[in-house]
Amino acid sequence: MFLRTLTTTALASLLGSVLALNNGVAVTPQMGWNSWNSFACEIDQDLITQSAQKLVDLGLRDLGYTYVGIDDCWQADARDPETNKLSYNAEKFPDGIKGVADQVHGLNLKLGIYSSAGTLTCGRMPASLGYETEDASSYAEWEVDLLKYDNCFNQGQSGTPKLSYDRYNAMSQALNATGRPIVYAMCNWGEDGPWNFATTIANSWRTTGDITDSFTGEDDRCPCKGNEGLDCKLAGYHCSITNILEKSVSLGQKSFSGAWNDLDGLEVGVGNLTATQSRSHFTMWAFMKSPLMIGANLETIDDESLEILKNKAVIDVNQDAGGDAAFRVWKREVGDGDVQLWLAELSDDNYAIAVLNTSSNEQTTDVQFDELFRGIDFKSGEREATWNITDLWQKDGENWGLNLGSVSGAIGEISVEPFGVVAYKLEKAN
Repeated sequence: MFLRTLTTTALASLLGSVLALNNGVAVTPQMGWNSWNSFACEIDQDLITQSAQKLVDLGLRDLGYTYVGIDDCWQADARDPETNKLSYNAEKFPDGIKGVADQVHGLNLKLGIYSSAGTLTCGRMPASLGYETEDASSYAEWEVDLLKYDNCFNQGQSGTPKLSYDRYNAMSQALNATGRPIVYAMCNWGEDGPWNFATTIANSWRTTGDITDSFTGEDDRCPCKGNEGLDCKLAGYHCSITNILEKSVSLGQKSFSGAWNDLDGLEVGVGNLTATQSRSHFTMWAFMKSPLMIGANLETIDDESLEILKNKAVIDVNQDAGGDAAFRVWKREVGDGDVQLWLAELSDDNYAIAVLNTSSNEQTTDVQFDELFRGIDFKSGEREATWNITDLWQKDGENWGLNLGSVSGAIGEISVEPFGVVAYKLEKAN
């Protein structure tokens, strides 16, 4: 049964508490910043603490971006030979991870850290396979709030859901045993279908190979496309925005409060995306209830990208208490791309819709309510109702979200620019 077929938000919440990892965190998708997309292994304490300060100074913390993620290459070259414990690179992190955590917590933010369910991390640093108890204990002692747990050098302990479940569950159990609430963000690239086995052991799981700052480009390093990506034997990397979205399109039914599909970090402000493409990327990640982890350099981010990341109207869709990911109503091929209609149910019996254009030409369409609401179960009257419509990408004064009046039966002609998106909130007027 899909979660969206449940008759009430309360019932969905009850089932979520039973079916999800019961650690009390990530009730809505986690939001924050992570070092990898812009800095890879070139990180140190100053970068992390300065980025934390920028989250505050730029107004991002107050919009919900509260996790500050230290990604790979924070570690010392080897474990402590006597205790087998992980240690940090003292040159990069002179105050230690606990010292960084104290500074981050002092800003009312939370600290994330990284490891891999393998013998080495992707940056070839010591990882956690076989040392789950020791490492979870260290993270708790350092007062870490989130663990991103990768999939490199897993020594063949993958290939079936049971193998991957057991390997990732070992860290889940170790984290829970510490008694500290730590968001557990699995990063196994969608291998073995984590949406089917990870809901009770992790707060989120990656659905595909690694993202890159390309909107529609194809790259042989990301070999799987479309639905075949659900059973991809080599997830790869350099996956475009639309590649990841297309692989994840049917997975919304598998996520709910405390258990989220992770479409990978945000490329807004990182590199090659245009502002239009960045708006589309941000909108679709938000609608799919993916964690929203900024990957840009916050010291140099451009104003237009920052404005996109600060769109509270779109963030509110992502953080809606109901937890229902959007689903695609239809996709229509046009020229060198397609036009797609997406619908997200919200907890207040309202809706958010997105019209996405992946082609290189402007496209015009309309939205008929007979089509829009045909997949809404156990509800009546939606097609006949009058709806107040708010454009989520237009401003009313200083605030995102401009009321466009009311509609019934259909939303008339909608023009969507190349690689663009139009997003609306629908609220019942009667």
